[in-house]
Amino acid sequence: MKIAGDNRRGGSGLRGLFAVPDYRRLWAARTVSQWGDVASTVALGLLVLQLTGSGLGVAGVVAAEIVPVLVLAPIAGVVVDRFSRRQVMIAADLGRAALMAMLPFAADHVGAVYLIAAGMSAGSVFFNPAAGAVLPALVARERLVAANSGIWTAAVLSQIALAPITGLVVTVAGVDIAFWVNAVSFLLSAALLARLPALTPEPETDRQPTVTSRWAGRWTNAVRGVRHIRSDRRLGALAIGQALAALSAGATSALLVVYVRDHLHAPPTGYGITLGAIGVGAAAGPLLLVRLIRDPAQPGWVFGPFAVRGGVDLVLASVSTLPPAALALAAYGVSTSTGAVTFNSMLQATVPDTVRGRVMATFDITWQAGRLASLGIGGLLADQLGIRAVYYLGGVLLILAATMGRFARTR
Repeated sequence: MKIAGDNRRGGSGLRGLFAVPDYRRLWAARTVSQWGDVASTVALGLLVLQLTGSGLGVAGVVAAEIVPVLVLAPIAGVVVDRFSRRQVMIAADLGRAALMAMLPFAADHVGAVYLIAAGMSAGSVFFNPAAGAVLPALVARERLVAANSGIWTAAVLSQIALAPITGLVVTVAGVDIAFWVNAVSFLLSAALLARLPALTPEPETDRQPTVTSRWAGRWTNAVRGVRHIRSDRRLGALAIGQALAALSAGATSALLVVYVRDHLHAPPTGYGITLGAIGVGAAAGPLLLVRLIRDPAQPGWVFGPFAVRGGVDLVLASVSTLPPAALALAAYGVSTSTGAVTFNSMLQATVPDTVRGRVMATFDITWQAGRLASLGIGGLLADQLGIRAVYYLGGVLLILAATMGRFARTR
């Protein structure tokens, strides 16, 4: 998948990237979609809490969003590597717009809400690896970090700015307006993406000439992402590191509200402060990256944030007042965003275009499976030993994830 050189020109930094028309369109599509996602996420949580009256009911939405990733990601990886990635993204946007438009009519039935949430996640399973896989065709390799930083920062700032506004609007006007806004945002995203080039993946030159059956051929295609990761020392280490990080982050993120209440003994506003601290750090992290690095394939910038986040979890388990916890969580936000940006940039810079979608889908499965396991383990651990044990274990797992970087220095 190659795009004309004119699309890859522009000065250094974020300002120069916005002079690239195709990058600008992709950035605008993802940002507009994020605006709608923030609105519907807040409304969906409030709706399910109202319908079920329990935190377990809200957790059901999380499970409904994770399961489609585990089931569909192998298929999505093959689709992304076989068909026009522009068309895959547009189809996912149109499908999610239709589901969001249905939600206001099903808002009284919690089962229907769960099904629509699962359908929305299924659309994202196809959209996300396609969007990640196309970026190297739009910008030069040395500008991938800046390009990913621009997309990430816009998403984080959207969440910081729009989440409280959405809460107020939903309180006054009800949840339906948020769902309609999200449906429109997907339509706008699809319209912007329609102006991109076809973005068809490069054909594979090493396919097997024959297979024993049609199903065998499909299975071989689906697992090529796994095989590529196993054959690459750096990616193999990253997969293990990501699995360890997911086992930590699933529980520590979900149980932050419990940590604030039971360990810090802070009021509900304390939870808002901790979320705000994470958001500020997450917004600042990519802006620092743009100034510090150009080479997206340096393992230290991918594995280093694991160590920072592990240290933060250990600090959180040790302190007992809100101010130092908030400062630590700001550092957590910085490391989370820098880790996400450098992770995506490394995959885009080092994975061949022919298997990039399947590799990204494989990492999605790894993350979501670890996150789902972490939710169960963390909940049991918090009940039996207390919330501090969750953060101590989370810190150890993240530090172990960081040590995998030593195996990624050579291929």
